[in-house]
Amino acid sequence: MKGQLTVKFVEITSEHSDQRIDNYLFTLLKGVPKSRIYRIIRKGEIRINGSRIKPDYKLNEGDKIRIPPVRIAEREAFILPSKKLQYSLEKNILYEDDALLVLNKPSGLAVHGGSGIKLGLIEALRLIRPKTDYFELVHRIDRETSGCLIVAKKRSSLRYLQEQMRSKRISKVYRALATGKWPRGMRRIDLPLMAFEQKTGEKIVRVNPKGKKSVTIFSVMKRYRNFTLLEALLETGRTHQIRVHAQHIGCPLAGDNKYGLDDINKDIRKSGLKRMFLHALKIGFSLPCGKNIFIEAPMPSDLSEHLMELDCRDEP
Repeated sequence: MKGQLTVKFVEITSEHSDQRIDNYLFTLLKGVPKSRIYRIIRKGEIRINGSRIKPDYKLNEGDKIRIPPVRIAEREAFILPSKKLQYSLEKNILYEDDALLVLNKPSGLAVHGGSGIKLGLIEALRLIRPKTDYFELVHRIDRETSGCLIVAKKRSSLRYLQEQMRSKRISKVYRALATGKWPRGMRRIDLPLMAFEQKTGEKIVRVNPKGKKSVTIFSVMKRYRNFTLLEALLETGRTHQIRVHAQHIGCPLAGDNKYGLDDINKDIRKSGLKRMFLHALKIGFSLPCGKNIFIEAPMPSDLSEHLMELDCRDEP
């Protein structure tokens, strides 16, 4: 796909005020290598209000940016979302206003394309709603995990919500099924986590004293013969946090192919559950106007049906 072939001038609105010029251009010139963007900044081909700038220049409302002709490299096209996926995403919007939406993300859908994934949730939203020029993730959940996910529709709301996330003012509660008998009295797990890259390039997370502080509050909802249904409240939001904390105490999540137990996972698949039992059940945050929003995502049928089967198995 060919990029812009003439000089382009863009005026900055309040939505992009205070954003670094390099980050702004990464979004504006999708498909152009970052090295190329830094090169045209360094050579003075990018000018703001007629002057050369550095990559860390912070944009101001009213700034006029000169963008030179840039040829965008050919990229593998994203798969267009199927009618079924379009319907599923629209049906699973739990809350929406002018600044954001909260979605009950389906399991199996990555939040972003890349690394062999041609279509992620963000790309699908952009294709389904081409008139909305901004969709960005406020936070992430794993591909297999279903449930509450906040997507910003304005850069100002992204900054506002991510600041809430950093200051721990967004509450996130997950529903999880752990294998085995969860230890009685085991509620607050405060164990640092560190991510490691394996030789295959796959990322794996372990409890490690040199890792980042990670705290999960677990509550037992129901005990089955060989499983325990839990709610997990995140005090921190580390990668794979619930999964690794549960594994570390000997009760990995049911269906977790990375941190779980192969024999149990094989039995779970035979019973009909084809994925990890982890669902982002609830999320709470406040809007700039001061209004508090609390959202709950209904559990998908594959998880609720699996619990019904466990109930039947445990009947005397």
